[in-house]
Amino acid sequence: MFEPSTEIILFLLAAAFIAGFVDSIAGGGGLITVPALLLAGVPPVTALATNKVQGLFGAGMAAINYARAGHVNLLRQLKPAVLSFAAALFGALSVNALPTDLIRWVLPVLLVAIALFFALKPGLDDTDRQQRLPPAVFALTFVPLIGFYDGLLGPGTGAFFMLAYVAMAGHGILKATAHTKLLNFASNVGALLGFLIVLSPLWVIGLAMGAAQLAGAYLGSNLASRIGAKLIKPLLVFASTAMALKLITDLL
Repeated sequence: MFEPSTEIILFLLAAAFIAGFVDSIAGGGGLITVPALLLAGVPPVTALATNKVQGLFGAGMAAINYARAGHVNLLRQLKPAVLSFAAALFGALSVNALPTDLIRWVLPVLLVAIALFFALKPGLDDTDRQQRLPPAVFALTFVPLIGFYDGLLGPGTGAFFMLAYVAMAGHGILKATAHTKLLNFASNVGALLGFLIVLSPLWVIGLAMGAAQLAGAYLGSNLASRIGAKLIKPLLVFASTAMALKLITDLL
């Protein structure tokens, strides 16, 4: 049984707070919390499930905060959120049936490509641009695809949603960030439900880290709402690159 010391609990809470702050702005919070749980001695699969528990709080708080600031209408996102939830549940249940090892090799390339896109593409700011896909088509294609990936593996889900909203939906950086959060919350719920079918997370640790995530996400989303692309872009580039390097290190 996992019985953490006071020092380990404080370490996990600090990691969750930082993850909530970073994830609310650019995604990639799992890059902080999953290694923290593993360092604390939590078994890998249990760490993934526990990470989904605490991640719900950060994504949920960020979604509410961005909605309060007027950057997203959560009611209009309910149908896409249901699709994200269902796809993530299906992804979590498909882990043993699909070549996840192959996907892990491709992921770092995709994350580096996302970092380069946001770092080098000129003119990316908080201004909306031409929409390449109607909202219904976007919701029926990119949303379930990324939700499925979140249930299957997870790292970089926020970055993938961000890229889709900027490149396909034509959203500015801040608006795209705001629109990712409810969908990421829904995919976290779906993935967690899939995990619960086969194992149990560490509920007390997950809920405690969730409280710290709330605080971090509240601070991060408020800051992003005020500063916008000038904060979000560099943090997204950093988070995507760091995730790619972490995945490469794990593979090698």
